[in-house]
Amino acid sequence: MKSEKSPITNHQPPITDHQSPATNHQFLQVVFVGHVDHGKSTLLGRIYADTDSLPVGQLDKVRAICEQQGKTFEYAFLFDAFLEEQEQGITIDTARTFFNWGNRHYIIIDAPGHKEFLKNMISGAARAEAAVLIIDAAEGVAEQSKRHGYMLSLLGIRQIAVVVNKMDLVAYDQKVFASIVAEYSAFLKELNVIPCQFIPASARNGDNVVTGSDAMPWYDGPTVLESLGRFEKLPGGEELPLRFPVQDVYKFDARRIIAGRVAAGMLKVGDSLVFSPSNKTAVVKTIEAFNVPHLPLSAGVGKSTGFTLDEQIFVERGEVASLKESLPEVTDLFRANVFWMGKNPMVGNRPYLLRLATKEVEMELAEIHRIIDAGSLDPVMAKEQIEKNDVAEVTIRTKKPLALDCFCDCDITGRFVVVDGYDVCGGGIVTQVLDNDQETFRREARQRDIAWRRGEVQLGERVQRNGHNPGIILFTGESGTGKARLARHLERRLFDGGRQVYLLDGKNLLLGLGSDVTEQDKEEMVRRFGEVAQILLRAGQIVVSTTNTFAQADHQIISTLVYPHQVISVHMSFAGGVTPEKTDLRFLESDDLKKAAKQIVEKMEEVGVLL
Repeated sequence: MKSEKSPITNHQPPITDHQSPATNHQFLQVVFVGHVDHGKSTLLGRIYADTDSLPVGQLDKVRAICEQQGKTFEYAFLFDAFLEEQEQGITIDTARTFFNWGNRHYIIIDAPGHKEFLKNMISGAARAEAAVLIIDAAEGVAEQSKRHGYMLSLLGIRQIAVVVNKMDLVAYDQKVFASIVAEYSAFLKELNVIPCQFIPASARNGDNVVTGSDAMPWYDGPTVLESLGRFEKLPGGEELPLRFPVQDVYKFDARRIIAGRVAAGMLKVGDSLVFSPSNKTAVVKTIEAFNVPHLPLSAGVGKSTGFTLDEQIFVERGEVASLKESLPEVTDLFRANVFWMGKNPMVGNRPYLLRLATKEVEMELAEIHRIIDAGSLDPVMAKEQIEKNDVAEVTIRTKKPLALDCFCDCDITGRFVVVDGYDVCGGGIVTQVLDNDQETFRREARQRDIAWRRGEVQLGERVQRNGHNPGIILFTGESGTGKARLARHLERRLFDGGRQVYLLDGKNLLLGLGSDVTEQDKEEMVRRFGEVAQILLRAGQIVVSTTNTFAQADHQIISTLVYPHQVISVHMSFAGGVTPEKTDLRFLESDDLKKAAKQIVEKMEEVGVLL
């Protein structure tokens, strides 16, 4: 159930002697979190009621509902408005409400505190710039309070005000407040988080919520409302390098409009863009807009827009446009902090779906470095899987390269969620991009692609004329298994069908281009083969490769060098032979050539090489 509440707006600042020191008119998103029954929804309801920020009749409506149900009026019901939530007495889903105060427009995210609804708390907090965390004075620092603090730290939220609520239940005792401050401050220090303020309050009675409290003369700090005004607006995304995750590509008349949202930086006409991870380049020709006398020349951060390019390059959803001088990372291996919320544990050697910005890619858990008990922050040793509500430092490997940033550099392209089946079961942030055995070749290919000097004929034109996309079919297997016979049969079948196809044998390179390469420098031979293959692919060819020169492991290098062109791996073996990982098709040396070639053609159609 999604609980998107109606906007709550007061047209005049209600309390002139509590004006916020903020002088800008920007939006500020603040998440309110706290353990179940610590009074978070009551605190929010009190803020809106005491600042006269509720719509006309809202208070009376809630009172009437309480009377119908035979309940005492609760300020929490102003937010927990659904009957189901009122009956359970807890906030189930994330609610977003709005109000203006002191020249600032606040978006208040009311995140659920119950352990079973941590997933909604994470999704709500992920959008916040600051947080208010509520702790029950009578109960003290609960495990869930620590868990919430860790989650806020995990999501990179550093502006945190802690409200010690229900002080009326401990007779407004300063020692109780001081004890909680000392305990929770020490806990947050372990997370490198220093709270902006600790505030003793009673939401039920209104103490230190909007106005000060005579019951706690020993406290002379800000109220909860004043602490909101002390939160600083974080540096805008316009100060960051350009990041434009592609949402979709639309065709209007002869134009291809690339649509999405400017996640960071500024997009301008004339910008020379690089689309990662494909490394395709083009210049922004126009920025589109509806019903305007003149098209805009730029689009700032947060702007949903579309633009055209000076060349009709093929760009896919999920790619990230940036400027050449400030590229995102491109990798298939990175370290991350992950919070797991799935019913089933997260385990290695099984596929999950990773969503980062607009990109979706298959991933697996490559390594668990350590698992943290979010209640105590103690490491949990000797665990090979991540259980529900565990926080873990892990290495993630994706099936295909993706463009991303470390979270500390750009939060939009540094934050992701993990999907298991149809459910979002985890979330995390990228902490470090890792090098693997393909990194050298990936960097070489990236530099090559960005600097590549193209001719007048574009790949899309070749695809349209040829009736197929370029692609490469790589054969592996022991000598004598029939690789060459099948490859030649496939080449003839494709050629007779009107396809542009070429048989590239690695041994032929040894006769010329690779004649200076020694047997000990096999990796260089593989690199040269990959570069020749990518030239043929740029020419729109289907490349069929068969050779005993390369091993199965070398095919990953070739795939990296020709990315993003489609690669199909075909393995030939004797009966009982082992099939290498990442093999698309396997045949035995005794299989019928025609049937095998037919299956390869069907695979080429399935992956989009043949249209």
